[in-house]
Amino acid sequence: MQAFVQYIFDPFFAHPILNLLVVFYKLFLFIKLPGAFGFAIIALTVAVRLLFQPFFQKQMETAKKMQELKPHLDNLSTKHKNDQKQLQAEQLKLYQQHGINPTSGCLVMILQLPVFIALYNTLNLFLLNGHAEKTITAINKVLYFSFLKIDSINSWFFGLDLVKSPKQAGDWYYLLIPVITAALQYFQAQASMPPTSGDKTSEVGLSKKVGQTSEVKKTNGGGDFQKAMNTQMKYMFPLMIGWFSYSLPIGLALYWNIFSIMGIMQYKKTNSKSKMLNVK
Repeated sequence: MQAFVQYIFDPFFAHPILNLLVVFYKLFLFIKLPGAFGFAIIALTVAVRLLFQPFFQKQMETAKKMQELKPHLDNLSTKHKNDQKQLQAEQLKLYQQHGINPTSGCLVMILQLPVFIALYNTLNLFLLNGHAEKTITAINKVLYFSFLKIDSINSWFFGLDLVKSPKQAGDWYYLLIPVITAALQYFQAQASMPPTSGDKTSEVGLSKKVGQTSEVKKTNGGGDFQKAMNTQMKYMFPLMIGWFSYSLPIGLALYWNIFSIMGIMQYKKTNSKSKMLNVK
């Protein structure tokens, strides 16, 4: 595993991320921007978000189509409740007819993971037991161009040392970081969820279609599963991210928070457009 990271992951993920981070850092130092290292992480986050924008847009379109197909999926669940193999085949057929890839939502998270790990490895270079000389040597060793080489690193950003974790920092105000991170992740999860009011409408329409109210009750199992998944995304995932931001360097929390803020803004913008189209 260590050999894989050293020979495959680092050259293709960690080193490009590190070089891009240093480019932003040197640029902000050149214009004498206070907190250059923190703003370099923010700029890197925006660049990564823009790079992944087509995947995020596709994810939101897929989520919208899935919500529209919910009555049909409920109907299939009722029709083939005793034949799981046939149910899966019919669901796959329905997805193909509407051009939906159910796994596309996971793709975005999978694509983010190497970047997140690469950023962690990058920040980890700044945590070499306080040996500044060793840190600078390790960073300069993997930079692509000589003009990017650095002599020192100032990791302070608005009174916070970005290479420390709230767990090891000791000061109480560092503990606000995991709270803010968890809260932003919660609001992002909330913004990404489709309105629950549409579920009741779907169930009423389905009950009229099959002509029996008991059929709606049978489809509630799928709804209960969806609610359980939404609950995990809305509450458990933010708590997990909050714990990570408590244990890992604050620079990672900064990356995650900017990513979440941009996600919230995008979801809000998309939902607003959808509401305007529905009104028309």
